[in-house]
Amino acid sequence: MAENADLMKLYSSRILELAADIPHLARLDAPQASVKRRSPLCGSTVTVDLDMAEGRVSRFGQDVKACALGQAAAAVLGQVVLGRTFQDLARARDQLRAMLAEGGPVPDAPFDGYEVLTPARDYRNRHASILLALDATVEAARQLDTTPTD
Repeated sequence: MAENADLMKLYSSRILELAADIPHLARLDAPQASVKRRSPLCGSTVTVDLDMAEGRVSRFGQDVKACALGQAAAAVLGQVVLGRTFQDLARARDQLRAMLAEGGPVPDAPFDGYEVLTPARDYRNRHASILLALDATVEAARQLDTTPTD
């Protein structure tokens, strides 16, 4: 019975609202980069298309076939992805991963909407699905990043 109560907490109404309203939920025509990621554990998949101009995401599209948690994570990303640099996205991914796996703080703004997923910390089998959209976006942005490295 306690397990059912925990699952109810995990799938809060806010997570379900986000999952039902994912921004940029369409593939782009002729994107500069396209990356597909799949969670082997649950089979969730996310395909991200993006363009970058002057080092920032200028166009973004995503095809999300995931559980409600993966969909909610994609929605949070979709709300804030435009205008972000590769470094912004990589930092958000690392912070989200630390929030889930290590009990770290919520990612910095504007990615602080991931706070809604803090109850998923205790469900390691859900972490990969939550990270799919951000992982795919980081990889696509990395392919297009022209920032000089030392």
